[in-house]
Amino acid sequence: MDTPAFLIIDMVKDNFDESKRLPITEYAKRIIAPINKVIFHFRKKGWPIVFSTDAFKEDDFIFQGKMKPHSIAGTEGAKVIEELDMKPEDLWLPKPRFSAFFNTDLHKWLKERGVNMCVIAGITTTFCVLATAMDSICYDFKTVILEDCCTAAREWMHKNIIECYRKTPLYPLFRICTSSELLKEFGLIV
Repeated sequence: MDTPAFLIIDMVKDNFDESKRLPITEYAKRIIAPINKVIFHFRKKGWPIVFSTDAFKEDDFIFQGKMKPHSIAGTEGAKVIEELDMKPEDLWLPKPRFSAFFNTDLHKWLKERGVNMCVIAGITTTFCVLATAMDSICYDFKTVILEDCCTAAREWMHKNIIECYRKTPLYPLFRICTSSELLKEFGLIV
């Protein structure tokens, strides 16, 4: 039997700030309810839940391109949105780059808890969700991206990435499914 952890990526206040007029905000609101549903079932089973959030420096290297400064470490905008059911026992893991595994000890923390599968959700499918999934498989975790629990700045971007990895030769070690399919697989819903 697999022991999963739920990794929720970059569901931070800056990505939901209406005044910033980000294209992601509209799509991101749609994934809150399915993420909370998975959180509810993982919490009932006592499985680890990780909220990993961008924690950039104001003068961060990545802001030298077209990306605008956001989710600055220590700011309100870098905190997890209140709409998600985050509890004190969950791990809040600020990250310096796209992957939740990059320059963090996440792989050790998960292994210490007997985790062998990472279930990934959040923002964005095209960057941080995908980077986390790639690193997850590289650290020898079975990896699942929940297609209805992540999104991108444009719907077609999200769909293209999902379709690209739906047919991966790494299946079933790395796969795509919906939250309902995964919860049914674990026997948590019928």
